[in-house]
Amino acid sequence: MRSTTILTERQLRKLVSLDLEAIGCVDEAFQTLATKKVVMPPILLSSKTGLVQALLLDNGYLTDIRTAAAGAVAARHLARKEATVAAVFGAGMQARLQLQALTLVRSVREARVWARDNSRAEKTAGQLSLLGIRVPVCHSREEAVAGAHVIIITTPADHPILEAHWLEPGQHVTAMGSDAEYKNEIEPQAIARADLYVADSLSQTRLLGELHHAIAVGAVGEDHSFPELGQIAAGTIAGRTNDNQITIADLTGAGIQDTAIANLAFARALAAKAGTRIE
Repeated sequence: MRSTTILTERQLRKLVSLDLEAIGCVDEAFQTLATKKVVMPPILLSSKTGLVQALLLDNGYLTDIRTAAAGAVAARHLARKEATVAAVFGAGMQARLQLQALTLVRSVREARVWARDNSRAEKTAGQLSLLGIRVPVCHSREEAVAGAHVIIITTPADHPILEAHWLEPGQHVTAMGSDAEYKNEIEPQAIARADLYVADSLSQTRLLGELHHAIAVGAVGEDHSFPELGQIAAGTIAGRTNDNQITIADLTGAGIQDTAIANLAFARALAAKAGTRIE
């Protein structure tokens, strides 16, 4: 007789946290997708039997974790090895999680926070200071960007908040807010200026990512080829090759990330004998 495991958000929070293993499983998932060794089934549905193996009642928690992990994967492969200064645009959940994830793959000493709402920026900076790093609040976006090694943009902006001419040699940008066609965080000319632009899914970023806007204004050609994060993670395409390059990761959210983090949660649940099983 087959059984289905039901896991609540509370149980999932105990099983899965933002750690190096979570980052590693998302990294591996990107690589697997890039090398065409996987066809993704619907989440947690058994690819062998077609039966539901588990129901994860996460209320968005696992999505938050896999999104932050994807940002860490991008930084792991694209940011300078000695990156120590970060700038974070936004003051929500992803602003906090993205920085936490970054500290797992780079030795961050300072993280500057900018948000439209200064009081929220102050609150977020206070929370992030618990990571044991300096977290100043910047009152202008340009101030936050100047001298930063990694720039993380986590906003629902519908017009650019990062200008192309602010970018300096050696900086890496992770934009993860453009998950809908109307959203736009980076000035389109920045894509053309970057030495290396990387998509999580190129077909997707052509439709709704930062690349979509760069194509729309003619900053880059519609048919121009760019690498995907999985290809760089797998080593089939070179990532950053020197410390002076400007790199941009355009993360719109790929289904492979959901599958990876769900499988991690399910595996840990089985090992811990957690959850409620129904026949």
